[in-house]
Amino acid sequence: MNTASIKTSDGEFTARFSDRGLAQLDFPDRAPASDFRAQDLPPRMRAWLRTTERALRLTLSGRVARALPPLDLSGGTDFQRSVWDALRKIPAGKTRSYGEIAREIGRPRAVRAVGQACGANPIPVLIPCHRVLAARGRLGGFSADLAWKKRLLARELIGFKEETWLFPAFSNGR
Repeated sequence: MNTASIKTSDGEFTARFSDRGLAQLDFPDRAPASDFRAQDLPPRMRAWLRTTERALRLTLSGRVARALPPLDLSGGTDFQRSVWDALRKIPAGKTRSYGEIAREIGRPRAVRAVGQACGANPIPVLIPCHRVLAARGRLGGFSADLAWKKRLLARELIGFKEETWLFPAFSNGR
């Protein structure tokens, strides 16, 4: 696995590439900073890194990334990959509930398992698990921390409910 750092205005993300593509993206402070330099990557991975950097910066700014690097999701189960594929279909500025994702993948009773698959997402932000909310528009959980989920949703102008507050001016687009 080859590792490279991606500096953004939100901190330094860590990207991990296999021979098949981007296999993991870690939030700042979630993984040790890499001392691996981009120029040390094989040429194909340098191209993937540039694509990852562009996609990450666009997504962090609330815009749509039209191109992603190849994604290596081989570490997930078939069920997890079906959830991650459904997440990739959620348009920017829209949300789905865990229950809606469960129904979409043909497993309507697997709501908790969908939540667990979201938590196991190896490429958050680019595979937008932050766009999945709990029932009735509640925030739910997030693998990094809820501050990141709130930040990403707010950048896409998506409203959500917490126990103590709500963005009433925003619509989740459903």
